Amino acid sequence: MIDQLTSYQRPSGHGYYGKFGGAYIPEMLHPNVEQLQQSYLEIMQESTFQAEFRDLLHDYVGRPTPLYYAKRLSSVFNTNIFLKREDLCHTGAHKINNTIGQILLALRLGKKRIIAETGAGQHGVATATVCALKGVECIVYMGEKDIERQAPNVARMRMLGATVIPAISGSRTLKDATNEAIRDWINNPSDTHYIIGSVVGPHPYPDMVARFQSVISEETRWQLKEKTGSELPTHVIACVGGGSNAAGAFYHYLDELSVQLVAVEAAGHGINSGMSAATTALGKPGILHGSKSLLMQTEDGQVIEPHSISAGLDYPGIGPLHAHLFESGRATFLNATDEEAMRSAFEVARLEGIIPALETAHAFAALNKMDLNSNHHVILCLSGRGDKDLSAYMKQMDMIGETGK
Repeated sequence: MIDQLTSYQRPSGHGYYGKFGGAYIPEMLHPNVEQLQQSYLEIMQESTFQAEFRDLLHDYVGRPTPLYYAKRLSSVFNTNIFLKREDLCHTGAHKINNTIGQILLALRLGKKRIIAETGAGQHGVATATVCALKGVECIVYMGEKDIERQAPNVARMRMLGATVIPAISGSRTLKDATNEAIRDWINNPSDTHYIIGSVVGPHPYPDMVARFQSVISEETRWQLKEKTGSELPTHVIACVGGGSNAAGAFYHYLDELSVQLVAVEAAGHGINSGMSAATTALGKPGILHGSKSLLMQTEDGQVIEPHSISAGLDYPGIGPLHAHLFESGRATFLNATDEEAMRSAFEVARLEGIIPALETAHAFAALNKMDLNSNHHVILCLSGRGDKDLSAYMKQMDMIGETGK
């Protein structure tokens, strides 16, 4: 029986959000995962852990990140849009919040070696960064296709001392990198900690990553009150692949039912094109990478290869928290195509002087699909900056001329 939840924030004792979650793992990983399950909350709540975590977030990561009122963008949509500037974090994205927390946890568990998976490369860079900071060996698995399209981040990881290993099977993207990281963990269970970058994987990873990323919404509440007099916006918008930035942006609003939560998935070439990553539109319950969630799969359970122009959203599943938010109706799930995301990226650059990551561009694209008015206060999580995507943006400009229109 699945335990009943009293809060959207917390999974059951068995790691389920509604019917999604759990820990479906090989026997070789049981000791590692069980150790995490039994110790992660206790370690995270220790005063010394919290002090070091908060100090690093402030002095190393650069938190709190600003909550910026996007005046010109707000004017276009006749509403009030506030951007939570995770792109201003050290390393250029929200991923560092989680890797700081997990490296501190891994050291307290006596682990000497860190592995990670990465798609767009931001989680890989963030993992390599904290391993360099703490002097720990770092191995990052990355799809061969993503290595080609995210070359600047690959260079950053290597400069930071990480070993980057290409995943050459399947679609050669994020799913396959995750497969390779799990294989490594099975082969090196005693000395290795796997820093998963999103709210996916076996329990307790979805809860653990969400808690580390919850600093986003924790800050947003008091920042919005300073600007508007209220902690509660009308909407919170975030892009979703596995869903870590969305989990962080939503976390302290999950039980505030007056706040509309809007998750935006990657539709690729279109929902029915056969080249999409819109899991809630196309998926059904299944098990992938250690947890039960929604998954794009064939009738006989084979994973359908996803597609997105954005490497960070190119994943065939979604975290179990988000699957529960979708099924329960707590969050609204929209999607944006490659073309819509690209168009929105140029719009934001020209209106606000901010070049967003292609992942975040999908969230911006959702503004065109929402019924907003001047009484609304909209928080949009600007999860990362667009430096890593300049090659894609340059190709777009080459195709359509320098104006990008």
